Parts: sequence; C-alpha cells; structure tokens
Amino acid sequence: MIDFHLEPRSGVAPYMQLVHQVQQALRLGMLTVGDQLPTVKQVVAKVAINPNTVLKAYRELERQGLVAPKPGRGTFVTATLAGDDLDAHAELRAGLDQWITRARAAGLADDAVRALFDTTMRRTAQEP
Repeated sequence: MIDFHLEPRSGVAPYMQLVHQVQQALRLGMLTVGDQLPTVKQVVAKVAINPNTVLKAYRELERQGLVAPKPGRGTFVTATLAGDDLDAHAELRAGLDQWITRARAAGLADDAVRALFDTTMRRTAQEP
C-alpha cells in the first residue's frame, strides 16, 4: 500500500501531491491494477489533511482513469503507468540511493539535492 506524505514548502497543492505520489507509484510498479488505495480516513490520520482534499485527489485520479471507487469497499487501481522497463529500475534506484547518500555526506540538504537533480535533469534534456 502507498504511504502518503506531504511537503508543506513544495508550493504544490496538497491534493496534487497525493495525485503525483500515486502516479509515481504506478510508474514504478509499486502499485498495480487491483491494488487498493488507503481509505480517506487512513490518509487523514497519517498526514493530518482535510478529508475533502483526499477526496479531490482521488476524484482527479479517477478522472485520469487510474482508479475507480467501489462503494463500501474503497478505491482501487484500474490502470498502470509502468512501462516495460521495470527491471532496470532496481539497478538505477540503487545507484541513485548511493548518489543521494554521497550528496548528504557532502553536506547537501534535501532542498539542495533536489535542486541539483532538477537542474541536471533539465540540462541533460536539452542536450542532443
């Protein structure tokens, strides 16, 4: 099951943070078709968020065709965003884990690590 978290300083609306986290879990194969999302009550208890915010996120995921509610049972994944390259993820994640560990050991805070990563992603996307 997905473990939601919120980044209050991200500048991204809380409901969109939940949507993005589900999308990422679907891309990485951490959620698959048939999996149940946490109940609204569970999410509210975990991240101290308004129930309407969770409902808004779940409605957006439903609009995208990624989940469907089953009355009285919960919200379930109906589609995946994972590609055929899931096998490569484990090795790449291990390398990224090592890189983040080295960055933190060098004294970089999480915001600096994200900035470095994002800047590098943008730069490499522009290279031929």
